[in-house]
Amino acid sequence: MKNYSKSSVIKAPLKSRIFRIVSQQAALKNVRAFVIGGYVRDYVLKRPTTDIDIVVEGDGMELALAVASVLNVNTSLFRNFGTAMLRYRGMEIEFVGARKESYRSDSRKPLVKNGTVEDDQKRRDFTINAMAFSLQENDYGTLTDPFNGLKDLRDKIIRTPLDPDTTFSDDPLRMIRAIRFATQLEFIIDSDSFASITRNTARIHIVSQERITAELQKIMASRKPSIGFNLLEESGLLSIILPQVASLRGVETLEGKGHKENFSHTMEVLDNVAFASDNIWLRWAALLHDVGKPPTKHFDKEAGWTFHGHDFIGSKMVPTIFRELKLPLGNEMKYVRKLVQLHLRPIALVNEVSDSGVRRLLFDAGEDIDDLMLLCRADITSKNPKTVKRHMENFNLVSQKLIEVEEKDAIRNFQPPISGEIIMKTYGLSPCREVGLIKDFIKEAILDGKIGNNFDEAWKLMKQRATELGISEASA
Repeated sequence: MKNYSKSSVIKAPLKSRIFRIVSQQAALKNVRAFVIGGYVRDYVLKRPTTDIDIVVEGDGMELALAVASVLNVNTSLFRNFGTAMLRYRGMEIEFVGARKESYRSDSRKPLVKNGTVEDDQKRRDFTINAMAFSLQENDYGTLTDPFNGLKDLRDKIIRTPLDPDTTFSDDPLRMIRAIRFATQLEFIIDSDSFASITRNTARIHIVSQERITAELQKIMASRKPSIGFNLLEESGLLSIILPQVASLRGVETLEGKGHKENFSHTMEVLDNVAFASDNIWLRWAALLHDVGKPPTKHFDKEAGWTFHGHDFIGSKMVPTIFRELKLPLGNEMKYVRKLVQLHLRPIALVNEVSDSGVRRLLFDAGEDIDDLMLLCRADITSKNPKTVKRHMENFNLVSQKLIEVEEKDAIRNFQPPISGEIIMKTYGLSPCREVGLIKDFIKEAILDGKIGNNFDEAWKLMKQRATELGISEASA
């Protein structure tokens, strides 16, 4: 990494114009301005960023309005928070006045007073976010680093600038943010800071669920999300914010028989999925695929430990988990619930790869069949290479059969060729139980391979079933 001295100067042509304008307008307003926080951190790490935070020793909103006037862009003012934000060429630039903060024990909303850039740096969450570049003409681009954040970046350490108990007690969300940064950057949390997190976990209760979930989503979107969930579990935070997953931890042994350590297995599955896909909801399905195991765990002297029905029970738990986390309850939740419920089905077909079983899997999974198959491949985590090889070979047979049946029968997302409307029109019926019986009879016959997925054969079967039910066209 480049060695940044106190004379370090920003060298980014597009962004330089923004900073030069801020510098000029700050001089005209007789205030001091600094680029602070995430932009400085990411600049040093050479990570792309679209966010710039400007801290001002003075009125941040007034400076923002002046800069926006020069750039000819609009400004959003948040007077209750003393901040302003403008957008310019894909960048979000936020201005805030330098401030001191103090907190009450029952709230994460701070009492704010005007302060200096040094005061502002002291209130930052971590040393790597407390660095600032000067925008003053006499020392333009000089790095101010009062807490050795640059060294912590080099050493890949997350550390609080002040006493961690104070930092985390003042704003408990910082505990999860520490874990999120450790996950995103693949850094280590300083031992004193992590010990403080474990002492202050109960403080997380005063943080809104929306803020917590936003951090969880960032952990989930990381390259290796298991880093974050392992740290959440180790710290004790996971048992508070996601107890259904935390309860997967541990192995129980009876009569010399123990079961798989399901939390570690889940972390492997999650990372396997994350390696293969950026789909965050598929990652959630990986995290939750075994949550039904703790409530279904049973010991049998003959069979040992079993988790019968954990796929079904786990799928029933998904809506509650999404509701508690305030995650979307629409298609995203339904997608995760479906994958959790179906995650054992492809492997179950290994013993008997019948056309009928494959058709039903294609019908139930629909357009999500490829994601389901990815999840099921990720679920093969045995440490025995021969076992993995055998499972993968069997799984490949199922995958090939899926392709063959789909090409032949076009089952994925199929709608039976005879609709309820056709049945009602043919027999002069209103919506009723008989219409559903006929429609389901046709669907089951197609999935069982008794008839083809076409109108003529379905029409003939409709006639047959209607006669059996005592319904005739004459009644139309």
